[in-house]
Amino acid sequence: MKSQSSKFKVQLTPTQERAVSHVEGPLLIIAGPGSGKTCVITYRIAALIDSGISPHNICAITFTNKAADEMRQRAMALGTPPGPHISTFHSLCVRILRRYADSARINPNFSIYGESDQARCIKQAVKDCELDATNFPPARMLDAISTRLKNNLIDVDTFKAQADDFFTKTLAKIYARYQHILTEHNALDFDDLLAKTAFLLRDCPDVCSELSNRFKFLLIDEYQDTNHAQYKIAKALVSEHNNICATGDPDQSIYRWRGADIRNILAFENDWPDATIVKLEENFRSTPNILERADNLISLNKSRKEKRLIPTRPSGKDVVVSVFEDENDEAKGLAHQIKELADQGTSLSDIAVFYRVNAQGRVLEEVLIHNKIPYQIVRGVEFYNRKEIRDLLAYLKILVNSDDGIALLRIINTPARGIGKTTIDRVRAYAVQNNISFFEALRKAEHIDSLSKAAQAKLAVFVNMLEQFKKDVEGEVAPLTQRVFVESGLEKSLRDAGVEGETALENVNELINAAARYDQYAEQPSLLDYLQQIALFSDADAYDATAGRVALMTLHTAKGLEFENVFIVGLEHGLLPHERSNTDEEQEELEEERRLFFVGITRAKAQLHISCARYRTVRGQLLRTIPSQFLFELGPEFTETPFSCHSRANGNQVPSSLRASRSDARQSQKYSQTTSTPQFAPGQRVKHKTFGLGTVKNFVDMGENSIVKVEFNSGQTKSMMLKYAHLSKL
Repeated sequence: MKSQSSKFKVQLTPTQERAVSHVEGPLLIIAGPGSGKTCVITYRIAALIDSGISPHNICAITFTNKAADEMRQRAMALGTPPGPHISTFHSLCVRILRRYADSARINPNFSIYGESDQARCIKQAVKDCELDATNFPPARMLDAISTRLKNNLIDVDTFKAQADDFFTKTLAKIYARYQHILTEHNALDFDDLLAKTAFLLRDCPDVCSELSNRFKFLLIDEYQDTNHAQYKIAKALVSEHNNICATGDPDQSIYRWRGADIRNILAFENDWPDATIVKLEENFRSTPNILERADNLISLNKSRKEKRLIPTRPSGKDVVVSVFEDENDEAKGLAHQIKELADQGTSLSDIAVFYRVNAQGRVLEEVLIHNKIPYQIVRGVEFYNRKEIRDLLAYLKILVNSDDGIALLRIINTPARGIGKTTIDRVRAYAVQNNISFFEALRKAEHIDSLSKAAQAKLAVFVNMLEQFKKDVEGEVAPLTQRVFVESGLEKSLRDAGVEGETALENVNELINAAARYDQYAEQPSLLDYLQQIALFSDADAYDATAGRVALMTLHTAKGLEFENVFIVGLEHGLLPHERSNTDEEQEELEEERRLFFVGITRAKAQLHISCARYRTVRGQLLRTIPSQFLFELGPEFTETPFSCHSRANGNQVPSSLRASRSDARQSQKYSQTTSTPQFAPGQRVKHKTFGLGTVKNFVDMGENSIVKVEFNSGQTKSMMLKYAHLSKL
């Protein structure tokens, strides 16, 4: 390894300087939360260029478009010349696949199918296979295809050969049909972008060598969240030189459920034995009070790389843990605390509320609306799922990919132009008979004898309109989008819809404004590139820090963001940790849930509020909850008084009905001091008066608040608070 003295030394800590000044050879940067890793990556790009590396030979990969944009802006602020490729993994793969489409055996103008289009394709696949959607739910089939197969680079033929039972053989049929439908539409889903790139690099050594020599220095952010396909792509891209710089933190790996493999970062030194390891442990974001709790929590995980969170800020306010009677009181208490912060001069943009599942946001929204507190739900993908937006985007998609059958069927009679189902079915039949695409059949409508002259004329007008639009696909996108909106008849249809159409018009105007912003910043604006950016848009990309509103989001969406004041709600067993951690792989699932809570905690800069409820409504029933074990893992004082703060639902002290929890907690501490062995152990056979015989799967020792998880002979698995379980040992 060679190194250089960086001109940025004055602005960096010694450990940051080590990471920035490293030049050749593999480098692993373990970057704790708030440690300035984006700064380090950006300065490293500048330092590499300063050492004589061509900008053209540098590739930096991030996990969100927002992060990529921020990195580009920071690099420009440092005066780096244009040339480095900075994007997400998926964006890089799209670029590679369009460039080497022939070698990848695809058409370069492919569409990128998001969740809604994928859902339609998988439903059609299950139907085409003549299967009952009840027994083979399309959503579950798609999840299996994504996480079990595509992410692990198992293609259709390989899986078909491996299938050895009824379920896998059936899944193989669905997988094959699903891929066939995508091919018919000249479309790739998100997993295809990665898988086909990995296959391309594996099967075409000349392409792999060319790209590896092009990107002589590869920098990957959030390496702990890479899946198997991304791992293989990364290894291929550095095959000629091993100049890989991976930045990440095993303690923040939170996407296992969608294929992320924490082993990629844990085994980095095995892949590159000569790697240099740098730990960024100084935290510039949070107060020591917050970091101490985060450290206490995450230290209980086993799958990690040891590191500390070293605070650089002075001490601040203590972490506050609140208990409420139910989710309504929790929301009211949260609103009260937000109002207090606002009255003290805190900007609402500096406040965020995190929850484990989206459903928790409903009651929070209702209370914030009632209290007239402005908020934004950070779920930006929903904007692109609105009907009027999808209608307009479908027109645009057809202009760059006329084989996109889903888009074409969406717009052929939207707005209504007298082209009905019978006409469409006859065109489809003609397309099948002549082995041509649906759009090509539309072009030949005059030759379809089964169509009336009136139907042929309507189709001709429709096709001619699209052909005229196609002439402007290169160049600025906003003018074309505006033209399509007006000339297609979509604008008139919305104006004729009265009050309901007004909101839709506003949404379309926002889409056109977004296109105008794209035109302003894109080096070479094109409709294909713009649609690609929209397709790869994520929830995190939607957060608007200038909105002046409280941000509501899931803990997963919060990754990469930071706020002065953070509220984390719903710290109850079954929510956080989520009920899905009740699996045979419980330890791995539980550790991921703990990492998720850790990520939420470390988003807070100055104040952290954590809350739970004694009762919560689940499927219409008000059920007693079990406090999350994570509360007791924050520190010894939380073991004693996990519910000892004020419930501010009505601005009052803790209700008397909650004070028992303090006593429970004190008993828990007393119990833990006097009892050296847990009451139950995994494998212990037990009996419950309702559920019958069972086997203990796990026991969390918290005194009278202890949690026991039992798998009963009926097949049910239940997590119960010990003092209410009334279990008898066998």
